[in-house]
Amino acid sequence: MPMRHVFVVPLVAWAVLTLAACSGANVDITKAVQVTDLTTGWYDAGVENGLNKLVPTIGFRLKNAMAIPLRNVQLNAVFRRIGETEEWGASYIRVIQNEGLAAGATTNEIVLRSNLGYTSTDARSQMLRHSEFRDVRVKVFAKQGSAEWTSLGEWDIPRVLIVPSYKPQSSSPKS
Repeated sequence: MPMRHVFVVPLVAWAVLTLAACSGANVDITKAVQVTDLTTGWYDAGVENGLNKLVPTIGFRLKNAMAIPLRNVQLNAVFRRIGETEEWGASYIRVIQNEGLAAGATTNEIVLRSNLGYTSTDARSQMLRHSEFRDVRVKVFAKQGSAEWTSLGEWDIPRVLIVPSYKPQSSSPKS
């Protein structure tokens, strides 16, 4: 009987640790991921109410820096005009779901755009040089599972225009 108790305790401990690892136990997200391939600028959001619209944008990839798969990661980008403390826009996304990101693997590009931006009748390139244009800074927060939000970094958005990619549609040959 005493032998049985000795065996059951390690077995229970092993089961608890295995279950925690499989469920995506919370980790220090700042050590778990690395931000790579960073790009920032002003995205051409098209025309809104007859006006050209530009929104601050950040794009990057996340690399899993851990030796185990990473699961359930969420990102929140908070945009503020430089010199102001109030939020000027935000963007939220779930980037890594239950299937996880393998150890050492990198996500596809993640793009976060503010829901607010500048509108004008001016050409988009002129908007970036307008005297009333205010520069913006973005702070990106991450969390894994039910952990608290943690800052991954903060970046100024340069006055660079990001134009949506043009993808021509294939057409069938004319006879």
